[in-house]
Amino acid sequence: MSGHHAQFRIAYAPRGEDWGGAITRGIGIYFLAAGTLAVVAPAGFWWLLVATAAAIVGLLAFRHTVVCCAGWLLIAGATLEMALGDSLGGDAYQGIIALVKAAELALGLACILRYGPVFDAFNPVFGYLFIFAAGLAHGLHPDLTPMDSLRSLAGSVAPFVFCFARLPRAWARAIIGMTCWIPPLTVAAGAVLALADIRPLFVDSGGWRLAALGHPAFLGGFCLVAIEACLIELLRDGRGRTLALLLANGAILIATGARAPLLYAVLVGLGTLLFAGPAAFSWRRRLGLLLGVAAALPLLTVAASALTDLRLFNLLTGEAGNLSGRDLLWPEFERAAAASPWFGWGLGAGNVVIPSTSELARTIGSWAAHNEYLRMATEGGQIGGGLLILLFFLWVFRHTARLRRSERLVMRLAFVAFACHAYTDNVLISTSACVFFAFVAAVFARAEREASAYH
Repeated sequence: MSGHHAQFRIAYAPRGEDWGGAITRGIGIYFLAAGTLAVVAPAGFWWLLVATAAAIVGLLAFRHTVVCCAGWLLIAGATLEMALGDSLGGDAYQGIIALVKAAELALGLACILRYGPVFDAFNPVFGYLFIFAAGLAHGLHPDLTPMDSLRSLAGSVAPFVFCFARLPRAWARAIIGMTCWIPPLTVAAGAVLALADIRPLFVDSGGWRLAALGHPAFLGGFCLVAIEACLIELLRDGRGRTLALLLANGAILIATGARAPLLYAVLVGLGTLLFAGPAAFSWRRRLGLLLGVAAALPLLTVAASALTDLRLFNLLTGEAGNLSGRDLLWPEFERAAAASPWFGWGLGAGNVVIPSTSELARTIGSWAAHNEYLRMATEGGQIGGGLLILLFFLWVFRHTARLRRSERLVMRLAFVAFACHAYTDNVLISTSACVFFAFVAAVFARAEREASAYH
């Protein structure tokens, strides 16, 4: 033991004892206090148990940060708010989402404390802070309280919290790897529940759709992110198992019948195959994949006529129509945005434009905008929404400029797809945003650490 540590022990450890004795006394005092509270103030006893459990979880998260973050990512991708919400009732849905995002904030704080903080210039978090402050100053929607707006702020910034930590390469590898595996693992878990007759694996929505543990649209969104993660890894290692995982995620995406994620996955995949440099992907292998896709098109045509019960093929062979009800939702948000065009109605106003108890919400099963541009126009107006879009552009350009050429292509295509997807879905406020931006933080962090090691 060094002299410094010896002095520390002499100064703080009881004479003639080691730390074991002090810990034993501390445990005894804790149980004495717990027993006293149980008798004198039972409510205080339960608060003590909650604080103890939180302290233990926090200690484990700090000690095993990478494992806990990867486990949390899988839970977020499993959309437990849907699987458990169906069993516990609709009231549990929002509560579970809040717990998932609170866990992300806590894990992000653990990463900042353990690995060190960084200032992430142009992070969209600053746009949300502006919209929140502007809403309080300008005036909130009549049905939105300051506390509701504050909760919305916490939920909006949670997906970006990891970007403010100096994340190591081990963390980045674990998060990117877990992103690739989320759809297959959730489908496997859903199959187990289906075999146990607890929850169906497929749901009927304009044809049969693979839902796994959540909703087909959410699973399709996670497949899109997983495909982007697989492309990143495939361009790095070129391993056959990475390609197999990419194809598996593609097959799951087709089975979900999620049209927008499928379209964007095809565009990102084809863009990568066509424009990635030969150093990242040999032309021979690239040509083989393109020929494979071309050969699969006749098979898909046959499948479309034979498997019309599957939702995607049902749409291909029939009338797609409007299956989401967005044409009924959007006019309400357009009117709300027009009523306060410059600064909007405050962060979180998108949750109250259409009351959750209204006939429209009950008919469609949702009161969210399903259009992030409309929602941000409602919440932040032209100034707040415009600032958020500008920050997104600068943030993505700044970080992707530091990536390898092939990874830069994939990530920029991924963000173009994300920007397009935001026009028809809630990609910023749902738990899918937590998964996507954790993956983004991992890609950016790995590039930063590799650049630091190189220089």
